[in-house]
Amino acid sequence: MPDSLHVNNKAIKQNTYDAIVIGSGISGGWAAKELCEKGLKTLVLERGRMVEHIKDYTDTSTDEWNLPHRGAITQEDYKTSPIQTKIYAYHEVSKHFFVNDTECPYTQTKPFIWIRGYQVGGRSLVWGRQCYRWSDLDFEANAKDGHGVDWPIRYKDLAPWYDYVEPFVGISGSVENIPQLPDSKFLPPMQLNCMEDYMAKRFQDLYGGARKMIIGRVANHTAKVGDRGPCQYRNKCETGCPFGGYFSSNSATLPAAAKTGNLTIRPHSIVTEVLYDKDKKRATGVRILDAETMRTEEYYANIVFINASNINTAWILLHSISDAFPNGFGNSSGQVGHNLMDHHLGAGASGQLDMFADKYYYGRKANICYMPRFRNVDANSKHPDFLRGYAFQCGAGRGGWGHYTDGEAIGPKFKEAISEPGIWHLDMAGFGETLPYYDNQVTLDTTKKDKWGLPIIAIDCSARDNEWSMRKDEVNTAAEMLEKIGAKNISTRNSYKPGERVFSVHDMGTARMGKEPKTSVVNSNNQMHDVKNVFITDGACMASSACQNPSLTYMAITARACDFAVRELKKGNL
Repeated sequence: MPDSLHVNNKAIKQNTYDAIVIGSGISGGWAAKELCEKGLKTLVLERGRMVEHIKDYTDTSTDEWNLPHRGAITQEDYKTSPIQTKIYAYHEVSKHFFVNDTECPYTQTKPFIWIRGYQVGGRSLVWGRQCYRWSDLDFEANAKDGHGVDWPIRYKDLAPWYDYVEPFVGISGSVENIPQLPDSKFLPPMQLNCMEDYMAKRFQDLYGGARKMIIGRVANHTAKVGDRGPCQYRNKCETGCPFGGYFSSNSATLPAAAKTGNLTIRPHSIVTEVLYDKDKKRATGVRILDAETMRTEEYYANIVFINASNINTAWILLHSISDAFPNGFGNSSGQVGHNLMDHHLGAGASGQLDMFADKYYYGRKANICYMPRFRNVDANSKHPDFLRGYAFQCGAGRGGWGHYTDGEAIGPKFKEAISEPGIWHLDMAGFGETLPYYDNQVTLDTTKKDKWGLPIIAIDCSARDNEWSMRKDEVNTAAEMLEKIGAKNISTRNSYKPGERVFSVHDMGTARMGKEPKTSVVNSNNQMHDVKNVFITDGACMASSACQNPSLTYMAITARACDFAVRELKKGNL
């Protein structure tokens, strides 16, 4: 070979692994664990900084009154992160787990809140931890009403993998035998407080179990899971838990992967392209941009798992342009970037009850209550105005000392007044399903660049008539139910105003799963139709959104796809 080509075979060998995983969040962490435990030398590429479990959870045990801003968001925070500051989990201690919006801009063709965490562990450090299985009500929905493409899997395909991941995740919850919300393998449930218990019993009396309020199914450990936990009921999860009291990549999957000796993590690695051999019709690896040095490097592997988180996964595919794939990597279907979905929130009602003035609750339960979907579940629950359905995240609590800050007392009388808790507040917040619309999409905005000189994402996504009809029902139903159990001072809410947050943080669907290569990006095993040694198992692969929190399903899908990929690799099919 001529010297003029300067081929560094030693560097190629040093940068070659059995598998590459792009991203280290919920699904990336699971991919790393499964591939490493199956014997594959695995490289995890994370675009953000390293975060070590416990060591890098700064100020998680500091009392608010000892923080410079008492935990509050500053004006500078609002200036540098106008998007991230809209999420409940963002505050003085947790903000280092969220991106700086000025460094990581995106174009909002329509208002869309994109919450991101660029570090090892991704958003698994700040997620809400709610874990719910899907049922065939969800997997069959597209086929039955004609929206989107039919899922190529059903509940029976995923049930064994839910069974597999749940004991490791550590999900506390109660067995309820609700058909549309299959039970998981649970740790002991957290407890309803006295007002929540009253609400649940009254709803049972009123609706006979058709609208059942249960304790949330949450990845906070009520018993020890290996060397993790239990939860200390601090409700400071988004700051990182030094007790390992909830599931995250940092506390669970990545340490498990590391124990095998097969894991390599490279932080500060922005994947800019998936490399492709058009003669062999397979991916050979990836090209990265080092976020610190701005130098490019290439890494090689037999299989690649793309778990960069839905929108960033679409960015990688759309940015990986070649003669073989002029419209984006593996995008012969033209579906990459389309069918963007998210759960819509911000519709519901709240009220007050005068009962239980002599009762309070112990600890800060890092959990909510949940009322599973009850609309369009069967013929008797069919709603005339919309398809699919919604769930309520609900609960009750008492006002803290802030309830008296406008009082007239001063001195000892003020101290005495704020020592008494406020009235009980009840809340029912809808989480609704969004249909898969082709023109809800992300594209590359090549006219603008980020901090690293890379083109940014443009997001064009909005709720439609089906979602707005559903939201109207969420508001009316929540208010009606609260009124029926005796609540007073009921107030309703619905995010109609331009710029208000309508969508959640569960964006998904930009590289959807399907049976046909012409209408989808990955097959039933999360294998790209166009490139058989590339797998996508984060939210991008979802063909519909259901109304349940999706992370548990990402985990089960990832474990299943890893099992398939390794078996195929050993057969020589990849």
